[in-house]
Amino acid sequence: MKRIILLLSILAGVLTAQAEKYTYLTFETTDGAKTSVDVSSLPVTINLDNSTLTIGEKTFTLADLSKMYFSTQSETTGIQEVSVISLDEATDIYDMHGRKVNKEQMRRGIYVMKTKQGTRKVSVK
Repeated sequence: MKRIILLLSILAGVLTAQAEKYTYLTFETTDGAKTSVDVSSLPVTINLDNSTLTIGEKTFTLADLSKMYFSTQSETTGIQEVSVISLDEATDIYDMHGRKVNKEQMRRGIYVMKTKQGTRKVSVK
């Protein structure tokens, strides 16, 4: 029994030492979006209730959360805010199949639009 406790203690120490190089805790949802939280900014407690996980200012629905892991760099993806942008700002526009289109070819649907400020997913109604 003492050997098992000693082995588990050593294993926990090794795992703790290995985890020190990871600076982000990353959450991945079922739709593939990832959100990373800087480990140094983590609160002392993580709130978990019946259907949600709250860590700092981030809240996740447990049913939508596919995995949570430590990472060495921020892996945040997805749309952070909704904003109105003009098609005149676009440098390149792609449909959901990856084909380049021009403004005149755009119909109702979802497009990826590159601008000087970054790349965005846009919806044309």
